[in-house]
Amino acid sequence: RPGAVEYVFPKGENAQRMVDRLQASGWRGEIVGPHGSGKSALLATLIPLLEQAGRKTLLIELHDGQRRIGVNLEDTVDVDTPAVLVIDGYEQLGRLSRWKVKRFCRQHRLGLLVTAHTPVGLPDLFETTVTVELAQKIVEQLQGESARCVTAEDVALRFSHHKGDLRETLFDLYDFHQQRRRGQ
Repeated sequence: RPGAVEYVFPKGENAQRMVDRLQASGWRGEIVGPHGSGKSALLATLIPLLEQAGRKTLLIELHDGQRRIGVNLEDTVDVDTPAVLVIDGYEQLGRLSRWKVKRFCRQHRLGLLVTAHTPVGLPDLFETTVTVELAQKIVEQLQGESARCVTAEDVALRFSHHKGDLRETLFDLYDFHQQRRRGQ
């Protein structure tokens, strides 16, 4: 699940730098990347820093085919408090719904941070990418100092099988790890 593992940033990047860039762009930005590349995990890392920066956050998670937000923003957001509306899966929204969200945020001086698979017209904040080396590093972190049931080769094989989808690779490796621990 997003946030279960600390997001692993590429060299020269960190969460605070991203929050600083988001602030510089008027608290508006997009995180773009393919399915399973860590966008939701990155949001889970950024949200506490946004709140430390004095911004309340409202996280809305959208799923396949969800064309509307499903909440009334007027009733949900305290427009008198500095806030950032965070929408994970923004590309799921229809064009009209996206326009309404952007307009609502502009009218009420709210920030808007979204994730999407392709650019959606907000300032670029970050593009997530996944490599087999990154997947191996995350699996090392998850295994910690315990007996390492999953090897770098296991990670590479499953990463390739799942065509670079880190989320599916990690789900698969969790099951594999459990089987190895049980000696199956």
